[in-house]
Amino acid sequence: MDAEVPIYTMETEVPIYGKNNYNNNAEERMAEEKAIDDWLPITSSRTAKWWFSAFHSVTAIVGAGVLSLPYAMSQLGWGAGVSFLVLSWVVTLYSLWQMVEMHELVPGKRFDRYHELGQHAFGDKLGLWIVVPAQLVVLIGLNIVYLITGGISLQKFHDLVCQTCHKMRLTYFILIFSSVHFVLSQLPTFNSISGVSLAAAVMSISSYSTVAWAASIEKGVQRGVEYGYKSETKAGTVFNFFNALGSIAFAYGGHNVVMEIQATMPSTPHRPSKKPMWKGAVVAYVIVALCYFPVAIIGYWKFGNAVDENILITLQRPRWLIAIANMFVVIHLIGGYQLYAMPVFDMIEAVFTKKLNFKPTWYLRFISRNTYVAFTTFIAITFPFFNALLGFFGGFGIVPTTYFLPSIIWLMVHKPRMCSFSFLACWFCIIFGVVLTIVGPIGGLRQIILQAKHYKFYHDLEGSE
Repeated sequence: MDAEVPIYTMETEVPIYGKNNYNNNAEERMAEEKAIDDWLPITSSRTAKWWFSAFHSVTAIVGAGVLSLPYAMSQLGWGAGVSFLVLSWVVTLYSLWQMVEMHELVPGKRFDRYHELGQHAFGDKLGLWIVVPAQLVVLIGLNIVYLITGGISLQKFHDLVCQTCHKMRLTYFILIFSSVHFVLSQLPTFNSISGVSLAAAVMSISSYSTVAWAASIEKGVQRGVEYGYKSETKAGTVFNFFNALGSIAFAYGGHNVVMEIQATMPSTPHRPSKKPMWKGAVVAYVIVALCYFPVAIIGYWKFGNAVDENILITLQRPRWLIAIANMFVVIHLIGGYQLYAMPVFDMIEAVFTKKLNFKPTWYLRFISRNTYVAFTTFIAITFPFFNALLGFFGGFGIVPTTYFLPSIIWLMVHKPRMCSFSFLACWFCIIFGVVLTIVGPIGGLRQIILQAKHYKFYHDLEGSE
């Protein structure tokens, strides 16, 4: 009864076997895809707890951007600066809630990656083209900026600890910082970097953020402090304003790994993953507020428009404390780089194994990941424009994926009643985010052009030593 009978087509006379053979092939393909999913870094382990969500989110959000907040405030002024800082916190918390809720939008299915949610809303092809380019701009851009910031912090630590030593170029410090990632990038899964991410979160919570605002208080309000706009031209003031908007937007970039973080959590019909994920996200956002607001407000209050683009550069005393704070930044950025690199590793390895039919092996992982680290290092030492990169990547990449894309997807899949809170909140996020997407990159690009005029490849900016 179960024997397979060959069926011949009139065109080819090639036997096509019945449904049993078809089912067997389908089962084999499903088993092969499952084996690949069990190997890929995002879906290989689902044992994370709610506190994994908390410290992963803190590591993802609180990073290089927090140190530039006083400088962004100096370009915005008190009213616009505080308003935009608070408004960004509220808007991104709301969009984060939307993403957490939509992770298991379809019963029995999980959207483990951001682009999978986009494909559900926009279609398989269009969803990829909408989400993946923007997400890659953010992930790769953040990795590059983290390498630059890590190199700057190492350079600052070196100069503070050994003031009689020979001054080294920033390029060498970026290379030193990147060397760590050639080793850590071989950690196979998202959960395997939990220890690195936890250390990074602790550094941001209890270390360099606190040092930044506490040392600013200890230093006191500087003599002759000014809070007016620094640029002498109206055009310069406007472009600096735009760049500052992008810099603050850059500080809220954690949404690009939210779906991937939630994918590491177990889920059942009685206890879906959104409950522990949201619990951890709320804790993380409270910590974000405790880190961001004191650094931004106190740093600007004490130094005014004389503050540097990195607040730790402005702070010179006590020397030992600022040196330690810079090393804390280095530790945090090590974890932050790995957190943002993991989804990129997942995309690269998925293309090789699912599209190009490479076998999931350790040497595929070794070659592909080291190539990526080398690529981001090359870009970082070639274009080390720290604050300009914050504004450019903040406006161009982070704003769409963080501020308004979740709301667009929410409107498409939930179709809330017109003029309801959900409908109005989504449209506010969309309009607010689109404006930021337009103006943020303009200011950042202008800053890059201005700094590039005085830049020599593989040397520091003039006067930066």
